[in-house]
Formats: sequence, C-alpha cells, structure tokens
Amino acid sequence: MGVIAPGTKTTWRGRGLADPRIGSPLPGAASVGVPLDLTDVHVHAGDVTLLHGISLSIQPGELVALVGGSGAGKTTLLETMAGLRRPTAGTVSYGGRSLAPTRGDIGFVPQDDIIHRALPLRRTLRYAARLRLPSGTTRGEVDRIVDETLGDLELRDRGEVTVADLSGGQRKRASIAVELLTRPQIFFLDEPTSGLDPATSSEVLRVVRKLADGGVTVVLTTHDPAEIDACDRVVFLARNGHLAFAGTPDEARAYFGVANLADAYRQLAQEDEPQRWAERFAAQRPEPAPHPSASAFTPVASSRPRRAVLRQGALLAQRNADILVRSRLTLAVLVGSPFLVISMMTVLFAPGGFEHIGPGSVGPVQTVFWVAFAGFFFGLTYGLLQIVGELSVLRRERFAGLSIVAYLGSKLAVLLPLLAIVNVAMLAVLRTLDRLPDAGLRTYGLLLLTLMVESLCALALGLLTSAAVADAAQATLALPMLCFPQVLFAGAVVPVAQMAAAGRVISLAMANRWAFEGLGRGLHIDGLDHHSDAITAYSDAFAGSVSTACVVLALLAVAFTVAAAGVLASRTRACR
Repeated sequence: MGVIAPGTKTTWRGRGLADPRIGSPLPGAASVGVPLDLTDVHVHAGDVTLLHGISLSIQPGELVALVGGSGAGKTTLLETMAGLRRPTAGTVSYGGRSLAPTRGDIGFVPQDDIIHRALPLRRTLRYAARLRLPSGTTRGEVDRIVDETLGDLELRDRGEVTVADLSGGQRKRASIAVELLTRPQIFFLDEPTSGLDPATSSEVLRVVRKLADGGVTVVLTTHDPAEIDACDRVVFLARNGHLAFAGTPDEARAYFGVANLADAYRQLAQEDEPQRWAERFAAQRPEPAPHPSASAFTPVASSRPRRAVLRQGALLAQRNADILVRSRLTLAVLVGSPFLVISMMTVLFAPGGFEHIGPGSVGPVQTVFWVAFAGFFFGLTYGLLQIVGELSVLRRERFAGLSIVAYLGSKLAVLLPLLAIVNVAMLAVLRTLDRLPDAGLRTYGLLLLTLMVESLCALALGLLTSAAVADAAQATLALPMLCFPQVLFAGAVVPVAQMAAAGRVISLAMANRWAFEGLGRGLHIDGLDHHSDAITAYSDAFAGSVSTACVVLALLAVAFTVAAAGVLASRTRACR
C-alpha cells in the first residue's frame, strides 16, 4: 500500500455491497454510502498542530479503523471527517464535492451516549425520529422507521426497557439506532467499544460490519488492535497527528514487520520524531487504485426540511416533561427541595410578625428577605442540572439541526409552571399560618409576580451555569457559590446604602436584591418604620415601586438567557 505525500491520495475499495441497505431507505436517500476524500488536511489548535497533512480517500461501503496511541489525533481526524471540526488547511470532500451531504445523511456516534437514559428505548427513539425526520413525516411513518431500526439492530424485544436498564452493548447499539433513523450514507463512531467487555465489543462490531456491508461508509476509532481485522482498512496515526500508514490489516502487518498489530503501536510510540513515520510512508508511493469520479455519487438534491422552531420547542417540551416524570431523583429534587424550604420557613418565622413590631425589630424585613431568597433558590436549583447531564445529546441534535432557541424555550416552558406552583404554595402556606400579613388579593398578586420574575431570572442563571460546567459535580459545587453573593449583597444583611462603593455596584447584578426590594414594596414595609427604628435603615430600599424591581429582574433574566444560548452555541458548534 502506498503512500501519501501532500496532494497524492490512496484510494480503497470496500468489500462490495453484500446486502441491500439496512432497513428501508427514506424517500430520496441514496442507496450507497458516500466516498470521502481528505487532501493535505492540517488542523491547528492555537500554536499546536493536531493533524499534519493528512490525505486519504475512502470508498462507499468501506469499514475503516483510525488507530494510534493517545495523543495521535484519532478523534480530531474523525471529527474533521464528519464536519464537526473545520480543517485549518486542506479540504474534506464528499463524493467529489467540497459541500458535505445534508446533516441527516451523516451519522456521528461519540463515546458518550447520545440517548436519554430515563426513557424507554422505543419512546426515546420516537422523540429522536420526530426531531430529525422531515416535518411532514406522519406518526405512522415514524413508528415504522423506529420499528425497522430496532429490528436492524436486534433491539426490538428491548423497546419497552428503560435505556438505563440496558446493557452496555445494548446502549451503544441504541446510540447507533438514533443515528440510523435517517438512514445516513456515512457513519462515524468514536471508540464504539470503549469500556465494553470482549463479547459485547464483538456484538457492537458485528452491527457496524453489517452497516458497511449494507453500503454505508463507516469510519471508527479504536484502541484495540484485535478489532482492526474486522475492518477493511486501517489508518495508523503517529503522535501529534502524523499519517504513519494506510492500508489493509494484512498490509499493516507486512509494513510494520509484526505478526500482532499491538506491536505496531509500540513501534509508533518508540519513535522520538513521529514525523519520520509520515516521511517513511510517503516515500513508498504506490500506484493509486482507480478512484471514482464525482459523477459516481449523486448527493441528495436538497436538504431535508427542518422542523420549525416552535415545533421543535413543543416536541422538546413534551420530552422534557416525560423525562421529569420518569426520573425519580429529579422529581425528588423538584418536590422535596421546596417542601423542606417552606417547612423550615414556617418554623423560623413567628406568627403575627408583621403586627407585633418592637422598637428594634427587623422581623418583617428578614421574613421578606428569606421569601425572596427562596424564590431565587427554587429557580436556581431547578436549572442547575438541566443541561450538563445531556450535553452530549444536545451536541449531536444540534448537528442534526436543532435550534438553541427551541431547546432553551422548552426548558423554560416545562419548569416555569412548576415554579409557579411552588411559589403559590409558599405564599399560601405562609399566609395561612400567619407568617405573612393579610394584605389582600392584589398585593399577593404583586408578590407572586415579583417571585415569578425572580425565579425566571434564577432559572436562567441556573441554565447558564449548567451549560458552562463540565459535569454534574461542578454544577453542584456552583450552588453555594451562586447563592452566597445573593445573601450578602441583597441589602438585608447590610442595607445597600451602608455598603462600600464596590458592594453597591455588585448589588446591582443581584436578583435577590431586586426581589427583596420588590416584595418589601408590595407589602409596604416602609410604612412600618414608625414602629421600629431598625426598619428605618431600609427605607431607601422600599421607597420605590414594584414595577421597577420587576423590570430589572426581567432584564437580568434576558441577559442570563442570552448568555446561556451563547455558551451552548459555542459548546455545540459544528463547522457547518
């Protein structure tokens, strides 16, 4: 097998189409995979070069393994092939064209699961199909495609099993099933057997082999030399993204002079200057095999129509609600947290605190402050774990055309009604137990409005944090870090007028400050200052209008939501 210098390509032919396409192709889908060409591809990350001049040609229906040690650039090369990462130099073309196939024609399965674990397998595939298939696809057609896909991957008898209860190999096949729904022409898998036992790995590889034999172009990364023989071709990368070899597994043994391809890994690792492998391989230059012309591949004429943002949002909201109902831990947090907080407040506050005010009493001020903080706490905790646990799912759905606006909108649509119920319950309990004064329906309407806008603001902040952190542990650690400033700079511990200049500036961005002031204004705390000299210190905070506080809270909510959208767009961005 020969090599490749920049501008020279090695072409490979697959084993042929042993079967028709797996399952029934969608209307308008091509019947074979996509030929994929890389020409002198370089990828840089800052001053570091991750890939050096990679040139390859992969034929339809081939199963190709990308292998090499840690840091060799396997995942970088895979993502560049799939269009998730843009090459710094060089070109990636599909079927002789620089324009990639439509997103529905490319399947990409990362190492992480791209399927929600809380739902039964068949149900989660239905949601995925309704998001990815054309908007005119009927429910009956969706069910047919889901059933065919489950059958293709031998998962039909597991359709009603919750994904979390599937075995490791079944979950990996479930992730493949999500990508197979649109009958992609080219499939990329990042270490599909990572963490699986040998029997389960063999099961997954058999499914991947079946895809390739059905005509789909398949490229995967692997660390296991034993898996290479299941592939048509193998690409060895030396450290730092240098192409060390490309050819069949048998050609690789001959090239490296080894009987076991694990020894080839060791040879690559022992070379102090990995570029020498690329130079050595380039020096071989065999006669290139015949390469099909661009006319041999007919790409889909037009992109499958995407679902409108409102339709996406409605479908995602339905899925979010379904997940919440089925997740016991999430339900425990959503129900248990408000219950505990409200219970503690009934014990903390004395009855009649707004009527029996002594000269040094600040009881009403403290009550209003903790009610405001509870509204903030509810919103923040509801949002903190919403995104981080499903970021891998979101990243793949974004690549398939999901709107960030629809995604965030669906979160708000499901969680805001729950927050409304919690805030109403808190006000009702505290009023019934005489922890809040008898102030009339209009006043309590203003209190609820203030709490809801604050909860929305805190929910947006929670979603922003959830989008920015790396895992659930970091999100949990962020909770006290976000709450502590809301306590210190709200103006209840130290009135805003008595803060240092820097503290007054910081307080402007504290949602709890504006909710505290808004609730106090709604309850006319400033009218109580003739009973207590201590309350007089807060007269500036409660002198304005409720609407001012609500407007500021709404602006903060918008700012946090826009920031969350920006972070999500950055973390889930593909190059096309």
